[in-house]
Amino acid sequence: MKTILISIASFVLISCSSNKKIAKHTVQFDPADETIFNEVQRATFQYFWQGAEPTSGLARERVHLDSIYPHNDQDVVTSGGSGFGVMAILVGIERGFITRKSGLERLERVLGFLETADRFHGAWPHWWNGKTGKVKPFGQKDNGGDLVETSFMVQGLLCARQYFQKGNAREKALAKRIDQLWREVEFDWYRNGKNVLYWHWSPNYGWAKNFAVSGYNECLVMYVLAASSPTHGVPTEVYHEGWARNGAIRHTTTRYEYTLQLKHNGAEEYGGPLFWSHYSYLGLDPRKLKDRYADYWQENTSQAMINYNWCVENSNHCKGYGPDSWGLTSSYSVKGYAGHAPGPARDRCVISPTAALSSMPYTPEQSMKAMRHWYRDMKGSLWGTYGFFDAFSESENWFPKRYLAIDEGPIVVMMENYRSGLLWNLFMSCPEVQQGLKKLGFESW
Repeated sequence: MKTILISIASFVLISCSSNKKIAKHTVQFDPADETIFNEVQRATFQYFWQGAEPTSGLARERVHLDSIYPHNDQDVVTSGGSGFGVMAILVGIERGFITRKSGLERLERVLGFLETADRFHGAWPHWWNGKTGKVKPFGQKDNGGDLVETSFMVQGLLCARQYFQKGNAREKALAKRIDQLWREVEFDWYRNGKNVLYWHWSPNYGWAKNFAVSGYNECLVMYVLAASSPTHGVPTEVYHEGWARNGAIRHTTTRYEYTLQLKHNGAEEYGGPLFWSHYSYLGLDPRKLKDRYADYWQENTSQAMINYNWCVENSNHCKGYGPDSWGLTSSYSVKGYAGHAPGPARDRCVISPTAALSSMPYTPEQSMKAMRHWYRDMKGSLWGTYGFFDAFSESENWFPKRYLAIDEGPIVVMMENYRSGLLWNLFMSCPEVQQGLKKLGFESW
């Protein structure tokens, strides 16, 4: 059966602020595959639409269909996952899942919450209570600002700003409110006086978490935004000395004839969990993105193909692994939550559908094959209200009916980036982002 007939190179740019529907996708599908593609995207989108916490309009951290929420967990909303949800709402408008007016109304509710909820030097916490806007601690000393999750939120908000900024008066007002929130994020504060960005700050514990963020992992977009900020920007040294560790970020690893150019922290042998190639690149377009350290399209494609080939080779003898069932990333696991990745120690025989589905731009044929198999052959075990469940293990006969916002969002967004480039085009149209990339020495479009 035919799958993808036109490559990623055939993407066309779209108008980032048009009121018109996007043109028919430039990627050509077998009609049966297109039906599955549309249904997966539509169902997953509903996590952020029907499944949102009603007061805030934000994404719940998790949804369990097979158990009762512990400790009023149904009220907990997440900043990073909700940033992905903002992007998913734009997809929903463009794909006709919802109207432009209803999408605008939902985003107005989201902004009303973000403008009044707990913030810490402009940064939002990882979690809030969605009904009250009060921070819910993510950990013992993590009850303040989370700059990484805030950056994921800002990435989504800037896409929405670009989408609505040339619309009617109400839409322009939304874009202006987003611009104000973006300008209030104090990236420079989160340097803690050093040439690096810190993940956390707490009003009670200060810098006690002491988590200086260095690469390579999922956090590249935070440094790009910090350099791009028109009000609280950071100098180039913060990127090169902090994130890139004075060049120590470079590290060559070749597996299955695919080469990684960067040191994947703690996962140097085969590369890290696949969300590292997703979260920063929901808006940050990797197709022509290069700096002195890496070609990011090559890096992400190599990481995805190493992940795929590890599962096909199946050295750990996991049941069900193969060309039509693959993908290791951080997700629910048989015992709690785990950062699944290639390698004897990190592969726990748990497949996370988001890993392959969100890699659609990098591995279209391999991702489509997995999606087709799961939908046609395993739907009874893997499919629920919001599409494919978060994770499963055939080895353990483990098929929990659970979802996580941080895994759902990239599916909707990266599948859309694959077929239309929507979010990539929106985010890269931000003049501040272009200036920030140039400041850091990136080549881009």
